[in-house]
Amino acid sequence: MIKQVIIVRKDLGMTTGKIASQVAHASLSAFLKTENLRKEIAQKWLEEGQTKIVLKVKDKEEFDKIKDLLRQNNIDFVVIVDSGKTQILPNTETAIGIGPIESEKIDPITEKLKLL
Repeated sequence: MIKQVIIVRKDLGMTTGKIASQVAHASLSAFLKTENLRKEIAQKWLEEGQTKIVLKVKDKEEFDKIKDLLRQNNIDFVVIVDSGKTQILPNTETAIGIGPIESEKIDPITEKLKLL
């Protein structure tokens, strides 16, 4: 299965609307990156219904650990950095967008995280 995974920091006190916005940024940015690097995977994901999983991490430390694991496993991802115009400080990392990617590549890294 091909899916996209979005990971959101829960320590920032973002409202539901703000979280939705950050998830949307992460989804689109990750898709565009994948479409550029792995066009066939991006196309297959579109054809299969665009499965997305949104997960949470409790804090920056856990967020950074996931980024390190993604790098160690050569998995492409994007980090969403907020501009700080509304609820949080400028240059705050809020979300990670991964894929679309094959489940077997991403599940070992994200399987212990809880749904948002």
